[in-house]
Amino acid sequence: MTRVRIWDLPTRLFHWSLAVCVVGAYISAKLGGLYMDWHVRFGLTVMGLVIFRVVWGFIGPRHARFVGFVKGPRAIGAYLRGLAAGTAKSAGHNPLGALSVLAMLIDLGVQAVLGLFATDDIMVQGPLYGTVSPATSGFLTSLHEANRWVIITLVILHLLAVTWHTLVRKEPLVRAMVAGDMPAEHLPADVQPSADGAAVRLRALILAIIVAALVLWLRSLGA
Repeated sequence: MTRVRIWDLPTRLFHWSLAVCVVGAYISAKLGGLYMDWHVRFGLTVMGLVIFRVVWGFIGPRHARFVGFVKGPRAIGAYLRGLAAGTAKSAGHNPLGALSVLAMLIDLGVQAVLGLFATDDIMVQGPLYGTVSPATSGFLTSLHEANRWVIITLVILHLLAVTWHTLVRKEPLVRAMVAGDMPAEHLPADVQPSADGAAVRLRALILAIIVAALVLWLRSLGA
C-alpha cells in the first residue's frame, strides 16, 4: 500500500466542524450585541462535538479510539527519543499529539459547560442561567471569559505543532485530515488501516443524531 486510511470520515468532519465552531464562537463574542446569539449556538455545537468525539473515542475505528493513541510516560519518552534520532513514526495521533487532543477536548468541554450558566448582563444568557443564583452565574461567567486564553494557547500550540510536522518532518497532516489517507512512508511498517465504510458512518450518524437531540434539548431549557 502506498497510502493508508488513517482518519475515518466522521473523525475528519468532527475536526473541521470543531475548528469552524471555535473560530465562530470567538469572532461572535468579539462582535458582541446581536452576534451573541450566534456565540451561544456555536458554543452549544462545540459541546455536542466534544460529546460526540468522547464517545467516538470508545466506539470509533482503530485510530480514532483513545486506547489506540493515548500512551503513558514510557511511550512518550520513546517517541521523543525517536524524534531526536529522526526515526519517530506513528499512525494517527502521536503520543505528544494525544496530550494535545485530551487537553483540547477537556478545556473546550469545560468552556461549553461554563457557557450554559453564563450571561452577558444585557440580553443573552446560557440555557441553564436560571438554575443558579446571579452571584454563581457571575462567577462562572468570569471563568468562561478567562478560559478563552487557555483555549487560544492550546490552539496556537496545535497550529505550531502542525506547522513543524509539515515543514520540518514533511508529513502531510493537513492533507491527511482532509482526505483521510497518509503515505505509507510516514507510518510504522505494521500499521493497520482504519475502517471507514458504511457501517462506521451509520454508527457515527446515529451517535450524531442522539447528541444533536441532547444539545437541542439543552437549548430549549433557555427558551
